[in-house]
Amino acid sequence: MANKIEVEKASVNLLQRINVIGTSGCGKSTFSKQLAGILKLPYLEIDKIFWGPGWSFTEDELFFKKLEIELGQPCWVLDGNYTRTTPVKWKNVQTVIWLDYSLSRVMMRIMKRTFSRAISGKELWEGTGNRETFRKMFSKHSMILWSWNTYHNNRVKYTAVMNNPEYAHIRFIKLSNPTGANKFISIVKKETGFK
Repeated sequence: MANKIEVEKASVNLLQRINVIGTSGCGKSTFSKQLAGILKLPYLEIDKIFWGPGWSFTEDELFFKKLEIELGQPCWVLDGNYTRTTPVKWKNVQTVIWLDYSLSRVMMRIMKRTFSRAISGKELWEGTGNRETFRKMFSKHSMILWSWNTYHNNRVKYTAVMNNPEYAHIRFIKLSNPTGANKFISIVKKETGFK
């Protein structure tokens, strides 16, 4: 597998344009925000770019254009998948970090997150009014169900892209558990002198 993580060194010079990917619920947002904070880079959330008020979605043409504008900055940490955006988001990406956690861990996290959000009623993206609800949790639009249904396909898909010569210019880092993710974060802190 090309460029699988060398945890001993983060190579901070390759951490200027980063895309963090992984199945919904694996902890992309938490990891991405933490990494962006350490590196002092803008944090971009692809869901925020895609979802409009009332769970309306942005048509692809406008979605790609909005994403392209956000990624026009010299440096960023982008949190999110959306395979169809790959030509846009990976055009200038340097590093892709895949949080490839076990199915049991992902399911535990997505259930905890969804339940917590349904209780709090917190708006997910400011100005959209979009919130998790118990009704949504047990519907065909459930994030829990989405994670379950996409987990295995994501593993196949991401393994394939990491080995695809078309993406040989990208440094791929695969983190298989929170211990590896925490170790990587510690190394980045050390290399940047973050306190």
